[in-house]
Amino acid sequence: MSFTLTLVRTIVVVAGYMSLTGCANVKPWEKGTLARPEMTFEGDALDVRFTEHVYSSKEAASGGAGVGGGGCGCN
Repeated sequence: MSFTLTLVRTIVVVAGYMSLTGCANVKPWEKGTLARPEMTFEGDALDVRFTEHVYSSKEAASGGAGVGGGGCGCN
């Protein structure tokens, strides 16, 4: 039991250390690069909207992505 506890603690400490090494200070001249639309998690707004439309069209049984009904989405 103590070996398992030691292993879990070691994994948690190593994972915490690895997450801290990814932190960095952003210089003022680099903020413009990070503010570009390509750097967002969602990407292009039109592409996201199209992808959600296709998803909601295919999920006819569950009602799609937050809308009532489903179907082909032709309306």
